[in-house]
Amino acid sequence: MVLLEFETQIQELTEQLAKIKEIGESSEIDVSQSVNELEDKIEKKREEIYFNLTPWQKVQVSRHPERPYTLDYIKAITDSEFIELHGDRGVKDDKAMVGGFGSIDGETVMFIGQQKGANTKLRQYRNFGMANPEGYRKALRLMRLAEKFNKPIVTFVDTPGAYPGLEAEERGQGEAIARNIYEMFKIKVPIIVVIIGEGASGGAIGIGIGDKVMMLEYTWYSVISPESCSSILWRSWDYKKDAATALKLTANDMYKNKLIDGIIKEPTGGAHNNREEIFVTVKKTIKEELKILKERTPEKLIEDRINKFTNIGVFKE
Repeated sequence: MVLLEFETQIQELTEQLAKIKEIGESSEIDVSQSVNELEDKIEKKREEIYFNLTPWQKVQVSRHPERPYTLDYIKAITDSEFIELHGDRGVKDDKAMVGGFGSIDGETVMFIGQQKGANTKLRQYRNFGMANPEGYRKALRLMRLAEKFNKPIVTFVDTPGAYPGLEAEERGQGEAIARNIYEMFKIKVPIIVVIIGEGASGGAIGIGIGDKVMMLEYTWYSVISPESCSSILWRSWDYKKDAATALKLTANDMYKNKLIDGIIKEPTGGAHNNREEIFVTVKKTIKEELKILKERTPEKLIEDRINKFTNIGVFKE
């Protein structure tokens, strides 16, 4: 397992555990008691560390290379084979944005989300989860398809931002994201948004308009990344920790400021530390929210969705 820079104490204990197990395997000495004690110590230390994470440390957890991505969630929570759909019917198929039909306990759902990649080759193939305009247009095409067949939509947000390249701007990156935001307000079927990793800028909100917006415990959601914020305000990346705190980008901050509807608790050590547990939790949350949303009429869904977002930031003196 890859350990982050603030997990050095866990790393030291893990190395000790490996040495004790090696001794036990190479000799006839019974080391089971020592192994159990060290495993308990590691778990307690992990709980202690993750109970006191700073905003910057939560950003680091959200970027963990072993963290489950969109396709991992889809494959884990669907009953049968996920039917991926491709292309925006205009330019090409954007590999950073995936989507298609799957079923949760017999109910068909349209899944859409950004996909990063488990290794260097796949990250390049997926453009590090940064979608081009055709990715957002594909997402909108799939949303309209779900609406046509009266199927609910679940989006998984995990992106460092929309692709900022010149060719993306030439093909209308800003318009594609704005169009998605506008159209998602009018979709007549339930939409659930789950932020499973990074939720940066317009790249995230391009598939982030929903009846319910949920964040995993160790994720972040903001108009800008801490590094970019630091480079703008301080002309250096050295203040990214201060920027992360000032941006109020954690799940707790977002919920406190009424920008999201709920927080999905992660296993101790993050989603990557116990994939099976987080898959079960996310599936349960989606099912519970869909059950509530399906009781609303299309008109009520749209009205509530519009009110939900237009009320954000409203205050009285």
